[in-house]
Amino acid sequence: MGKEISQAVIRRMPRYYRYLGELLDEGVERISSNELSARMNVTASQIRQDLNNFGGFGQQGYGYNVKYLYEEIGKIMGLNEQHNIIVIGAGNLGQALANYMKFEKLGFVIVGIFDINPALKGKVVRGNQITMLDELDDFVANHKVDIAALTMPKENAADVANRLVQLGIKAIWNFAHVDLELLDQDVVVENVHLSDSLMQLSYNIVKSR
Repeated sequence: MGKEISQAVIRRMPRYYRYLGELLDEGVERISSNELSARMNVTASQIRQDLNNFGGFGQQGYGYNVKYLYEEIGKIMGLNEQHNIIVIGAGNLGQALANYMKFEKLGFVIVGIFDINPALKGKVVRGNQITMLDELDDFVANHKVDIAALTMPKENAADVANRLVQLGIKAIWNFAHVDLELLDQDVVVENVHLSDSLMQLSYNIVKSR
């Protein structure tokens, strides 16, 4: 078993990847931890500690090769592979996710969209035809599905999530307004509450007055 990496470090890795991508676009070939610190508002010491969890990647007095570090962090996060996603819930949020082109650039490909509303059946969203939920089992049996995104009312989310687990799906990206706790510990769940971010923003607005 590999070294256990803290969730705090894992949450920072996408930021490193994003900033390094911007540096690549700017033509920057090499950067020190101090220079990266100034851009990211993370201490240079924290950056070195985070990256040392995965091997370091830099040389003292020489800094980091931007392209190499960008590619290595991509590999660490599995972005060198394609991850197929199905969306359960074809309302506004589900369709917005399906239409977001940047996911594909990162290797996350929407391969199916499902709903229970017959009025949506057959509608095409960026090349994917909305399918009724009762066809989910057959679809998963015949397609490689890595991640299921739940963009549906919270009342049905737990039942659908457990059904997905039974179908062998190992990762759930949950936008339903409920924290999912599944019995199968091998299934990874990322609960996303958009309203929580807004409430935190509201708190900071009030606090700054």
